[in-house]
Amino acid sequence: MSRNLSTLARRAIYGAETGEVFLILLTISHAELAQPIRVCSDAVDIVSRDDTFAAFPFSLTLPDDDDNPSPQARLSIDNVDRQIVAAVRSISSAPGVLIEIIRAADPDTVEASFADFKLTDVTYDSHRVEGNLTIEDFTAEPFPAASFSPGLFPGLF
Repeated sequence: MSRNLSTLARRAIYGAETGEVFLILLTISHAELAQPIRVCSDAVDIVSRDDTFAAFPFSLTLPDDDDNPSPQARLSIDNVDRQIVAAVRSISSAPGVLIEIIRAADPDTVEASFADFKLTDVTYDSHRVEGNLTIEDFTAEPFPAASFSPGLFPGLF
């Protein structure tokens, strides 16, 4: 799948050496949360498009590149100030996660965006909050959605 990257990002990616720093921004949102949780992979807070992303150590484990119909990524965030645990306890369903990649030199330009993830199977302890990042698997949906019976489709019979 092709991506529309800025010229500076392409130059940094294809160059043998670069001074560019790419950062990952996470936005965890849910209708029951007053404010989305925004964290970044940098050591300092970042302001991107007028939103402040707090510096939280986290790691993303991407799914294997195999033929599984529903690949899963793994998100692990350090439980630094208990804000994320409080949010996980306060909601009744899986929150949405938006992953964005930016350049530190130009934080208002999103180089890549990955939406529609859900944070499921969340576990936490005093050190870490972990969960799976999943995308809804539409391949398991029944097709067609209705059965063609005389009661539902009398014109066919």
